[in-house]
Amino acid sequence: MASKLLLMTVFILNVIAFGLAVAAEQRRSSATVVQDTELNNYCVYESDIATGYGVGAFLFFLVGQVIIMVASRCFCCGKPLKPGGSRAWAVILFIVCWVFFLIAEACLLAGSVRNAYHTKYRTIFGQSPPDCQQLRKGVFGAGAAFIFLTTIVSEFYYVCYSRARESFQPYGGEAAVGLGTFK
Repeated sequence: MASKLLLMTVFILNVIAFGLAVAAEQRRSSATVVQDTELNNYCVYESDIATGYGVGAFLFFLVGQVIIMVASRCFCCGKPLKPGGSRAWAVILFIVCWVFFLIAEACLLAGSVRNAYHTKYRTIFGQSPPDCQQLRKGVFGAGAAFIFLTTIVSEFYYVCYSRARESFQPYGGEAAVGLGTFK
């Protein structure tokens, strides 16, 4: 049977990661063009807290995925699984889980890096204002969406994996061919 403690731990870690990703989306850095006393224009950025939220979401989500994969021995180690529906679903959900995980982590990492990047170009009065680079809206939101999807898929993956692992009964008979009746 699937460990309820493990499922709850991973669920809580993923909920924290989801919350941090949503918070990062809400607190993305924004910039304004400011003119100084010498009539130069430059970019001034607000708080950079979204980068920290994004990195936090990245790490919490990574820990949750590592726990699931260690508990299931990353699907490839340990005793064999019983052929059938549970094993087939476990294989499919394992692949989907990793695809969603990689997309979510890429969104969180790219969003954190891009949010931390600040341009400080100066222009002289009369020229066009500087291009203040900002993170596009929705990058952390996409990461949060894929965290949500990965959470659902990884929980089902672990349950299917546990069912297939527990129902496997190794053959306990002798290893030789029984020729006793042909004597």
